[in-house]
Amino acid sequence: MSRLSHLDDTGAARMVDVSAKPVVAREAVAEGTVLLQPETLDLIRAGKMPKGEVLATARIAGIQGAKRTADWIPLCHPLPLSGIAVTFSDHPHGLTITATVRTTARTGVEMEALTAVSATALTLYDMCKAVDKTMSIEGIRLVSKTKAENGG
Repeated sequence: MSRLSHLDDTGAARMVDVSAKPVVAREAVAEGTVLLQPETLDLIRAGKMPKGEVLATARIAGIQGAKRTADWIPLCHPLPLSGIAVTFSDHPHGLTITATVRTTARTGVEMEALTAVSATALTLYDMCKAVDKTMSIEGIRLVSKTKAENGG
C-alpha cells in the first residue's frame, strides 16, 4: 500500500510540500443542489423572503467561503485566488449552485470550489429554513479541474 501524501514517515498528518511544483494557472468547478418547495423558490425570486435577499447573500457567502477554505480545511494550502464566480441555475426541484474558482499557484483549487458551493448552499438553507422545513442539500461534487500545461 502506498503512503498517503498527507502523512509523514511516522504516519502523522502534515501539509503536503508543494514547493517543487510549478506555478500554473488552475481552475476548478464544483456544483451542488438545494431542493426547495416551489413556493419557497417563488418567494426567493420575488425578493419576499423574511431574511432578505437570499441569492445575493448566499453568493457572497460562497465567495467568502472560497477565500477562507484554508481556515475550514486543516491541511489545505492558503491560495491567492484570482477569480471566484458563484451562479445559480434552475433545477426541477430547486436551485443548482455552480462555483468556478481560479488561481495561479502550485496546487489546485478544488477544495475552494467545493467550499464555495457548500457555504452558498448552507447560507441559502439558513435563510429559507423558517419558510421551508423540507429543504435538502444534495450532490455537492467536483465537476472539473484544469491547469495550464504551458506553465501559466
